Amino acid sequence: MREGHKTMFAKHLRRNMTEAERVLWRVLGNRAMAGFKFRRQHPIGPYIVDFACLGANLVIEVDGGQHCDSMADVERDEYLRNHDFNVLRFWNNEVLQNIEGVCDVILRHLGTPTRPDLPQQASEGDNA
Repeated sequence: MREGHKTMFAKHLRRNMTEAERVLWRVLGNRAMAGFKFRRQHPIGPYIVDFACLGANLVIEVDGGQHCDSMADVERDEYLRNHDFNVLRFWNNEVLQNIEGVCDVILRHLGTPTRPDLPQQASEGDNA
């Protein structure tokens, strides 16, 4: 796929994320995951990955049933690993049913052993 087409396709994918991708983006976006910057539907080489943290060389893929035993995914993961990326894959149902467990796995790969405390809402905490 040519670079211009890949960029336009990545934009299309960002606008049309799956429910599992939207749930995961809520915990990855805006540096919410321990301050790490993630990109969604990001082009790397010939591929568009679901989520990438370039600073940590980490790629996260959220897969549906069509990815079961996919040789294309094996080749894709090999390409990414050969370009110094660690690849984590989660099934849609894992993200939707156990987002805390998914976050724990991601944090371990980022070198952060536990989830940081969630930020307090404006109405919580000090009454300054």
